Amino acid sequence: MCSTTFLYSQKTDENALKQANNPLANMIAFNIQNYYMSSLYGLANQSANTAWLRFAIPTGRILWRASLPISTVPRAELDPKSGLGDFNVFAAYLISDPSSSIQFGIGPLLAAPTATDDLLGSGKWQLGGALVYFNAESPQFQFGGLVTWQASVAGDDNRANTNLLVLQPFGFWQIGGGTYLRTAPLWVFNIETGNYNVPFGLGIGKVIKVGNTVYNIFIEPQYTILHEGIGQPEFQLFTAVNMQFLGR
Repeated sequence: MCSTTFLYSQKTDENALKQANNPLANMIAFNIQNYYMSSLYGLANQSANTAWLRFAIPTGRILWRASLPISTVPRAELDPKSGLGDFNVFAAYLISDPSSSIQFGIGPLLAAPTATDDLLGSGKWQLGGALVYFNAESPQFQFGGLVTWQASVAGDDNRANTNLLVLQPFGFWQIGGGTYLRTAPLWVFNIETGNYNVPFGLGIGKVIKVGNTVYNIFIEPQYTILHEGIGQPEFQLFTAVNMQFLGR
């Protein structure tokens, strides 16, 4: 009996490690993520910061993910401006078998102009879509990607239209004891303006299971390898505390 219990616990913990970075995981999650941009192209001695509050909840085969940014951006000859950015939510329908180690989801995306200042948001209602892929066949290496696209459909007529494509390839290499190496950069392409930012990241994370909560803590330095446009981050530090709440 004790041996059976140990094997069940070991399998459960292994699955928790594999699913800790799964954006399609079938569980409620709350993430606190932060991007500190210590240097910006074309803006000497300026920095920026964006913290993201993210909440995910599955309903059947649909995973809902809502995100709200809190940003600090530089202003010429003035103090930086801080406040809320634009809220967004997407609903990814899980096309694959929920019990499969390879998962694929697709669905619509909505962004609302909730920014507390013009510098912090678009002033536009935006619609688009999201694609998510996650492969956890290997207990040692998991990989996948997230693609989102959004474009303006309504809002302030005095503000510029938006058309934004974001690609996030990711990979996670388990090195034992809940510790893993990671890469999950955001490649941002502003189709409306022609600006873009393509960083490369390599970091380290730790997954800790406490009771019915899985904590995923990581730090990932990211260096830009391709860019176009003033204000794009040259270096950024991506840190987070992600929490998944397991069923009892």
